[in-house]
Parts: sequence; C-alpha cells; structure tokens
Amino acid sequence: MSIDSGMVVYETRELISKFFNLGNPLQLCFTKNATEALNIALKGILGPNTHVITTSMEHNSVLRPLKYLEKYHGVEITIVWGNSIGEIDPDSIKQCIKSNTTLIVATLSSNVNGTVLPIEEFGRISKEYGILFLLDAAQGAGSINIDVKKMDIDLLAFPGHKGLMGPQGTGGLYIREGIKINPLLHGGTGSNSKILYQPEMMPDLLESGTLNLPGIVGLNKGIDFINSIGLSNLKCYKQMLFERFYEGVTEIKRIRVYSHIGKEKNSGILAINIGDYDSSEIVDILNKQYGIAARGGFHCAPLAHETLGTGVHGIVRFSLGCFNTIEEIDYTIKALRKISYGIYKKNRA
Repeated sequence: MSIDSGMVVYETRELISKFFNLGNPLQLCFTKNATEALNIALKGILGPNTHVITTSMEHNSVLRPLKYLEKYHGVEITIVWGNSIGEIDPDSIKQCIKSNTTLIVATLSSNVNGTVLPIEEFGRISKEYGILFLLDAAQGAGSINIDVKKMDIDLLAFPGHKGLMGPQGTGGLYIREGIKINPLLHGGTGSNSKILYQPEMMPDLLESGTLNLPGIVGLNKGIDFINSIGLSNLKCYKQMLFERFYEGVTEIKRIRVYSHIGKEKNSGILAINIGDYDSSEIVDILNKQYGIAARGGFHCAPLAHETLGTGVHGIVRFSLGCFNTIEEIDYTIKALRKISYGIYKKNRA
C-alpha cells in the first residue's frame, strides 16, 4: 500500500510537471496551499541586504511574508503600483532594479478584479538581468496557460483547490534546477533517515512530514478533468459567460465595474460596486434574498484596493467557473438590477 501511494504521488508530480511544462517532476514539492509555497520561496531565498520587487496587486500571502522579512531580516522591498484597473507597466519593474535585486515576485492575476499581469514580460526582464522570478499563480492556474520555460518563471507557487479543481489543503512549489533555497521546515522525509541533517535533494529538501495523500489524489483527478476537456475549451466557455455577465451588468445604472472584459486581460472575475453601499452589505443581500454566492470586503489584498480606489467600501467580487450556466448569469443580472433599483428607491424616500 505504501508503494502504491508513492506511485500515485509521483504520477501526480509528472501530471503537474507536464501541465506547467516544469521539466523534471522532482523539482516540484507539494504544500498545503499557495501561502505555504510562497513562504517557502520568499523566506528560503531572501536574506539580509537583498532587494525584492513586487506589485500593488499582490495578495497578503506575498505582502505579509515580505513585510516580515523587511522588519526582521533587513530585506528591501519596492512595490510597483498599477493604474486605476490594476495594470502594471513592465518598464516600471525594470526601472526599480538595483545591484542587490534578488527577486521579482508577482501574481499571475489579481484575486480582487481579475486583471492579468504581463507575466511573460516580467520573466523576460528577470532573465535579462539575472534576477529570479517567482510567480504566484493562486488566481489563474487552471484558467490561464502557464509554461514556466516559455515565460522564464524560476519559481511557481500554486494552490490545488481553485482553478486546478483539487480539494482544499493542496498546493505546490516548483523551483528551477540550480536554485539554492533554504527549507522552511526540517524533519522526516522518508529518505536518508540515518542522516541528522535535512537532505539536499529535491523534493525531500522541502517536503518534511507526511504528505496529504488523499488531497494529492484529488488534485490528480482535478487536473485530469481539465486535460480531458481542454484548458482552451474551458477558457472559451468561461469567457462566453463573462462577456454575457459584463454586458448585462454594465447596462445597470449605479453599478461601477472594476474589471477588464478582454479575454487575455481577465482571469474570470467581475468586480463591482453599487453606488456608495458597502460591498459586504450587497453580498449579504445577494446571499440571503437570491441565493447567490459572491464575496465582499477587501479580499486579503489591501494595496490592490488602494490601487483601484475601493479602500472604503471594498468590492463585490463574482468569480465565474466552468460549472456556472447561462441561466445563472441571467438570474444574477436580474438580481443586481433589482438591488440597484431598490437602493435608488430607498435613497429617494
């Protein structure tokens, strides 16, 4: 049973390796989520007197480890700010490079409004200047094609439970061969058990403790599902739903939209607000009166909201998936129209 389990784990490494074009499957370590993967990468590479460049569209899973490293380990941080919809100019990244710049870390797509960042350009810049590039693919893996070799990605962090269709408690970190990284954890790996020091070979270096075998099996099946339908087919279907939703919502008075409509510029999120109402209040109405699941608030990305100008009321975020239907899109548009009109009547009273 133990051998069979090990085979399933390795098969999943191979499946993920092909999905992201990683090359050697052993350069992938499994984690419990993208947050753990990002912490391993950031704390394993950055040290005193190093400089890192990131963006204002990052999740706290990037920002908080960086602020920790800044406060306690002397890491210097430069944050490149996006425009009013969160777009980042690659030249702004280039202009921030210093002699001690060690890493560029960026999200594939904003978890707040879906804006896709110019990852290939970031990768090209990092390669040109001999800087490592870490991609946070939490928002977009499984929806946007990721090729680490073509995009010059040195480190890739991803969760299993979002676009990859796996269960919660799964994720991974890819590290290009030749990169030296210090492990976040030390412990049992099931290999070299007589040695008192952490094995230096991958993935053992970064995989201390028992792996989440049931979760890894579920992640395997999730990626298999994506491959069976085709990533491009799933993307086309989601884009059709998104365009229908976008067009319907933009016709409603008092609604402001913070997301791109372009299929190459959005990962499948529609972010809105209705007048000056708090986003959490709108989400509560959607849930209780219409049975629609959306998310309000600040989405663990404070600088993104500062970038978008939504730092007071937050944003109402709709995340579209391949299991949504046209009927659900039309129903949600009608619900938003009723809510907007109800707010208008209330304000007039």
